Amino acid sequence: MKVLVIGSGGREHAICTTLVKSPRVDHIWCAPGNGGIASVAECVPIGATDIDGITAFAKQHQPDLVMVAPDDPLAMGLVDALEAAGVRAFGPKANAAVIESSKSFAKELMKKYGIPTADYAVFEDSDAAAEYIRQKGTPIVIKADGLALGKGVTVAMTEEEAISAVQDAIDGGSFGKAGARVVIEQYLTGPEVSVLAFTDGKTLKTMPSAQDHKRAYDHDEGPNTGGMGAFSPSRFYTDAIAEQCMEQIFKPTIDAMAKEGRPFQGVLYFGLMLTEQGPRVIEYNARFGDPETQAVLSRLDSDLYEIFDAVIDKRLDEIEIRWKPDAACCVVMASGGYPKNYTKGKVISGLDQVKDSFVFHAGTALQDGMTVTSGGRVLGVTAVAPTLDEAIQKAYGDVHRISFENAHFRNDIGVK
Repeated sequence: MKVLVIGSGGREHAICTTLVKSPRVDHIWCAPGNGGIASVAECVPIGATDIDGITAFAKQHQPDLVMVAPDDPLAMGLVDALEAAGVRAFGPKANAAVIESSKSFAKELMKKYGIPTADYAVFEDSDAAAEYIRQKGTPIVIKADGLALGKGVTVAMTEEEAISAVQDAIDGGSFGKAGARVVIEQYLTGPEVSVLAFTDGKTLKTMPSAQDHKRAYDHDEGPNTGGMGAFSPSRFYTDAIAEQCMEQIFKPTIDAMAKEGRPFQGVLYFGLMLTEQGPRVIEYNARFGDPETQAVLSRLDSDLYEIFDAVIDKRLDEIEIRWKPDAACCVVMASGGYPKNYTKGKVISGLDQVKDSFVFHAGTALQDGMTVTSGGRVLGVTAVAPTLDEAIQKAYGDVHRISFENAHFRNDIGVK
């Protein structure tokens, strides 16, 4: 079987690395891929949002399956375009991917179907939003309605910070069209947990729990990022909580999307907060999370191609998905200055010295025979071990074997 994977980050490297283990997979293309993905797949220079270019490539090369990983092409309807061209594609159609691409849609869906989440209001006028903030008080959460590379969220501890975030998004255009509308949410407290699930629109099978670290610096300080690391399993996600989430959140979400005429097929990511009042949905993603995927897929003990196949054919209920009992830890090495200004083209050394981890490439390129940085998040150093503490120790041991100019990473991944 031939597979085309869409995307260029650590998540896609993890997907390609897992797919290549399948005895059914003979060849993998990745569009556009990166310096690390090139070791397991044939990279093709087509951007992930080039719907016409990807569709034309698929029609010409006839992959048996196209796996669309990033949020933007899903929201733009790449799966719809591929299916219209007669190509089998894994991922939700645009009318289902809206569960991520519009936070206001997601909140309204949860309100309509009684899925537990934070109280909220939606605004397109900054003055009205500011008045709402004054009424509600702080702390409070400001979210850009659309896709903002995981950076469109401000947890405001003061009224001034909250109003500034609203004005920056709506009036200042800091997130472009994605921030023209904002969702203002009640501030919740409790451990955060990420649960990813395969679903074919009727059956849902969860993956092991994970937890990511969004803030740039240790102790959850600094600006939000796309993710500075992740570990699996969560220390807080018990079997009893998992059962409660399945009954109150996971299955009701899939059923709600089906009732709305938006059946969801692919990977649905549930960002949860375990509050004293019970689990609450913080966000949905319409795809594999990043960097959680690097930790979670490292624990998969089944054939990923067969899972994708079953989801597309709506026979997920017929297969068993097995997971290793081990724990995993992924530490992201980023460019200095990320998520704001950073420079590219820094030579990465020490990759050949890694002993206990797999290094997933997120923002790398090959240049004159050397691996260099080409993005904000550069590498995801991921270790698997019988216990989480051992996985953390192994991952950091290898982080310290890798170097590039101004490399930045958190020192507390997996600790909280």
